[in-house]
Amino acid sequence: MTQPKKLYIKTYGCQMNVYDSERMAEALGASGYVPTDAPEDADMILLNTCHIREKAAEKVYSELGRLKGLKAGNPDLKIGVAGCVAQAEGEEILRRQPLVDLVVGPQSYHRLPELEARARSGAKALDTDFPEEDKFDRLGARPKAQRGPTAFLTVQEGCDKFCAFCVVPYTRGAEVSRPAARILDEARALVDRGVAEITLLGQNVNAYHGVGPDGADWGLARLIRELARIEGLERLRYTTSHPNDMEDDLIAAHGDCPELMPYLHLPVQSGSDRILKAMNRKHTAEEYLRLIDRIRAARPDILLSGDFIVGFPGETDADFEDTMSLVRTVGYGQCYSFKYSPRPGTPAAEHDQLPEDVKSERLARLQALLNAQQEAAQQAMVGRTVGVLFEKPGRMPGQLVGKSDHLQAVHVNAPAELMGRIAPVRIVKAAPNSLGGELA
Repeated sequence: MTQPKKLYIKTYGCQMNVYDSERMAEALGASGYVPTDAPEDADMILLNTCHIREKAAEKVYSELGRLKGLKAGNPDLKIGVAGCVAQAEGEEILRRQPLVDLVVGPQSYHRLPELEARARSGAKALDTDFPEEDKFDRLGARPKAQRGPTAFLTVQEGCDKFCAFCVVPYTRGAEVSRPAARILDEARALVDRGVAEITLLGQNVNAYHGVGPDGADWGLARLIRELARIEGLERLRYTTSHPNDMEDDLIAAHGDCPELMPYLHLPVQSGSDRILKAMNRKHTAEEYLRLIDRIRAARPDILLSGDFIVGFPGETDADFEDTMSLVRTVGYGQCYSFKYSPRPGTPAAEHDQLPEDVKSERLARLQALLNAQQEAAQQAMVGRTVGVLFEKPGRMPGQLVGKSDHLQAVHVNAPAELMGRIAPVRIVKAAPNSLGGELA
């Protein structure tokens, strides 16, 4: 029998890249590849890259440099770069790192088997097109092997917002929504494999508008309500959202769809109207705050998360204080905050940049406030009983770890047979990033 080839994928960045890595592994499975966790054992190494973080491309080149020894020891090893850095850099990757055998963008990974065959023949393989065919349709049905209790499911890709700091419209393309029937079929297949919680993914997920089985246009709320009808699917989440696409029916779904968990990641980026306009966000701070009020009216116990960029070109002390004021008004349970760093090809990269020490000082102040809010939200859980979906063993003997309804990590002494199931847990202690509980 032919020995199976081994595939190692290193995934950078967002949840969508995690999903994409799964689908790439499935696509190459048809060419005889099986996954491995050890790059030194691999016949192919794929770096599935992200272009959002600072110096993303240089970090990929550094990682490729570290792979030179493996390539020298195994000339048959094939190395590929996928994802958003691949889309942005294209032929430059092949020029700068001759050890790379194939480069594939995020819209073309359904073509991986033919690219792999080309690389095996000794040719360099490059595909960073935005093909007309639906890659999800070309990938076909997912394997039937059992899997863990949570899964990501991409429903929408690309973005039409063109925020001044963001590369997504250039690396992922225009907004495209998958047909609802295909999403429902994939969700049912995931549930049949043991999944109890699905997180719907999109660069701008609440802009989802896909054709439904009835031929009508379905928004995200309609899709969520239909997914909630799948027997065995107990939890639904979605990320990442844009404030301008929080439609009335989606807000209502947070209040009347019990499968939709009380957690929402809704980035605002800044509390200054002047900076929001410069960012091309097309909403004001006051509009965002009114939206938060409506969401909380629909689901009072919802935990809110967000993203903030400090030090955007032109940001003054007064602009930054507007951000601090907005954070105090909202009260977040989780947040992500970053210093602005230019992305080549984006409008904001052409403007004068703030000094690094100013950005660092502002980020430290913002993170201190956000950390205090997160700790307060964690402490507020003590004494409450929440549902916890157990996902994996904990570090301590007899311990399981899962996620609460609010997406908080919870550690519990519990029997192994609860793995993959939801159980009521009374929270007895809180740490900054996790909770401790007892089975109720």
